[in-house]
Amino acid sequence: MSVYDLKQQVTDKYSLRGRVFSKIREDILNGKYKEHEELKEVAIGEELGVSRTPVREAFRQLELEGLIQIIPNKGAYVTGITAKDVQDIYMIRSLLEGLCARWATEYITKEQLEELEENVYLADFHAAKGHLDQMAELDNRFHHILYEACNSKQLARLLVDFHEYVLRVRKKTLTNGGRGKASNDEHRQIMEAMKAKDGERAEALAHEHIINAYDNMVRNGLYNIYNNEE
Repeated sequence: MSVYDLKQQVTDKYSLRGRVFSKIREDILNGKYKEHEELKEVAIGEELGVSRTPVREAFRQLELEGLIQIIPNKGAYVTGITAKDVQDIYMIRSLLEGLCARWATEYITKEQLEELEENVYLADFHAAKGHLDQMAELDNRFHHILYEACNSKQLARLLVDFHEYVLRVRKKTLTNGGRGKASNDEHRQIMEAMKAKDGERAEALAHEHIINAYDNMVRNGLYNIYNNEE
């Protein structure tokens, strides 16, 4: 089962609430709502064409994720993703992505490995052309192939969530300081290790890949987008 199927199951099970939750969550992570901004049930319900009930249910789920705080008799306020949260996510991701690469090396199919190779070659092409949006899409897909190949629903679910949490800063990172091409070169090394069935090397390279991405972000001050300092 792919990570997309996994997410779809959740959305299908709670169709309306799932859609409302996903939309508000996406808006928070994309910066539509700023830190400390109040989220109003009625306004969001009208915007999404739903009653207050699924919005209220979504708020409770968002509070569990730490994205909002519900203050009794006052309202729901955005806490969002802080720079410290981003650091924590990248450090945790570096370990989990390494584990994912190790497991994917064992379970990856011939078709998935071929897609990884094609992904790397296409990213090189778009890097040469300066097609930044296509590079970002290919970067996302590279990681999702690994998530699908690792043969663990639990690990895949965690990594998909972490991936989405920092999508906003990752897009900026890939367009800054030549990181896009360097990132794809690291993808190639991971892919080659997996082709060679060297799970230990794939794990080490995937771990280093995420650390490099975080270091690049810090060097270029990109974490500031989570402190509303764009």
